[in-house]
Amino acid sequence: MGRKIPLWQTLLVMIIMLLLLYYEIMVSNHGEAHIALVVAAAVAAIVAIANGWKWSYLEKGILAAINRSMQALLILMTVGILIGAWVSGGVIPSMIYYGLIIMNPGIFLFAGCLLCCIISLATGTSWGTAGTIGVALIGVGMGLGISPAMTAGAVVSGAYFGDKMSPLSDTTNMAPAVAGSTLFEHIRHMIWTVTPSLIIALIVYIVLGMGHSGQSVDFSTMEMIMGGMQEEFWISPVLLIPPVAVIVMIALRTPALPGLIGGVVLGTIFMAVQGVPVADWGVILNYGYESSSEIPEVYELLTRGGLQSMMWTISLVMAAMCFGGIMEASEQLKSLADALLKFSKGVGSLVVITLFSCVFINIVACDQYLAIILPGRMYKEAFEDRKLKNKNLSRCIEDAGTVTSPLIPWNSCGATMSGFLGVATFSYLPFAILNWVNPFVSAFYGFTGISMEKMTDEEYEKVLEQRKLDKELAMRAMEV
Repeated sequence: MGRKIPLWQTLLVMIIMLLLLYYEIMVSNHGEAHIALVVAAAVAAIVAIANGWKWSYLEKGILAAINRSMQALLILMTVGILIGAWVSGGVIPSMIYYGLIIMNPGIFLFAGCLLCCIISLATGTSWGTAGTIGVALIGVGMGLGISPAMTAGAVVSGAYFGDKMSPLSDTTNMAPAVAGSTLFEHIRHMIWTVTPSLIIALIVYIVLGMGHSGQSVDFSTMEMIMGGMQEEFWISPVLLIPPVAVIVMIALRTPALPGLIGGVVLGTIFMAVQGVPVADWGVILNYGYESSSEIPEVYELLTRGGLQSMMWTISLVMAAMCFGGIMEASEQLKSLADALLKFSKGVGSLVVITLFSCVFINIVACDQYLAIILPGRMYKEAFEDRKLKNKNLSRCIEDAGTVTSPLIPWNSCGATMSGFLGVATFSYLPFAILNWVNPFVSAFYGFTGISMEKMTDEEYEKVLEQRKLDKELAMRAMEV
């Protein structure tokens, strides 16, 4: 390990990264953040090495960061294969077809958000929800004449509501583990912030839906899309079995990856039912399905999926993990957090600093797990010193660390949501109401003191005793 890196050097690294990303995404209009992140990682490594950090140690940090994201990358690849199987097997076309029948454009955004809430709550996976039901909702919305950006925003809001509140979610389990609270205590405490955030989001979706009620719908286009799907596929309620099965498997606590693989298997069965030659299965699952329809809207809706369709996103995540791994290993993010704590004068400012740190780490480390773990580690004692129960900290790091991750294009979650839904992150960001409202609600509670539960004197004494014990154990470990 090297010496502590001066704060100005850490800030310089972050400014360079943000300028590179701004140029690549906003100025060049290419939206390719990969090389910007690789260059930023190189700059961060140079600064660390100049301060005595060995490359071998930084490399371990990179590998550790990539290892943390491997499960997510495997899920990402599997969802790409699943989409290819479900489109060619007629599953997603059937979901779109029946969605067009039952969905009224005036309530579509409201109903779509609620549907994603329920599914994500039951399964504990925002990615699985967006990659399956979300893809179908994008198609339904396009058929109803609703902007894909609006639909994607509603999908992301609903999916991340469930991701925050489901006991099956990895982030919902991680936050209380890092902060020192319990799972169900954490979930109950989040009701204070996530409920008003969801209500605000649903009200906005109702208002937006009013603008698409009645006259905005081109029924001839809907009929043309539905007819085009019927020409290309056998459409039946039977084809809804795979999504229902995936939801049931994951709700029964089947791990996300095996559950999605089960969905792929069911999808390939229906590929055979649709008459897709076995010789074409490998091509479709790898490169995706290409529609044979001559109707542009149908072709655009159904030409998607495949393992290779996710490789752009996967390479972006890998590049982001290189930068985030170096920043964490060289303790540059830690030094920044220490500097921010100097501005904490009361509970409100402490909550805001915690929320800001989560968002900032999502931006610079490109990883929601780091945005939960690092602030949880850094601010645990600060919350305890103000006699705030640990569930206050666990709620804060979810209120900003989890929900803002899909709003950042180069974050693994933002890249994934964009890849699944086919909508640029900055396009759906204004409509992901819950995701950007939630941190403000959390800050409001911090300043007003509402729901910020305090420890009793006995609880605080136990905390101090545990700290003393932890320090003694650490000293013994160093002596050994």
